[in-house]
Amino acid sequence: MANLLKLSEATALALHTMVIISKQDDPISAAPMAKQLSASEAHVFKVLQQLVRAGLLRSKRGPNGGYVLARAAEEITLMDVYEVFEGAMRKDGCLFSTSVCGELDCILGGLVKDVRTKVVEHFSSTTLKQAGRK
Repeated sequence: MANLLKLSEATALALHTMVIISKQDDPISAAPMAKQLSASEAHVFKVLQQLVRAGLLRSKRGPNGGYVLARAAEEITLMDVYEVFEGAMRKDGCLFSTSVCGELDCILGGLVKDVRTKVVEHFSSTTLKQAGRK
């Protein structure tokens, strides 16, 4: 199926929760993030657990528990988070899983490759700290 950018709901939740967590001084639990993002608390919890397993978050138990970044916000990029859920981002210029027409004869010209290149550059160079300021 044609796909310009693979971005599941879990990935979108992960990107947003990581920025929310990066702005916190204290651990934050799944519930307030789920409310802020109008998402299911169970879904947010599953996303956060995957981020813990990937080593991007640490979880703290107890009455003052919640989630904190495993590294500084300026050391984690959007691409680090994206790749936990989607794997490596495509950089080629075809919408199909295998090239149909070859990039030189593509009916979209270089648009797909240009868009993907721009997204890769943005995700790779934008840290959680930078994303939290926007």
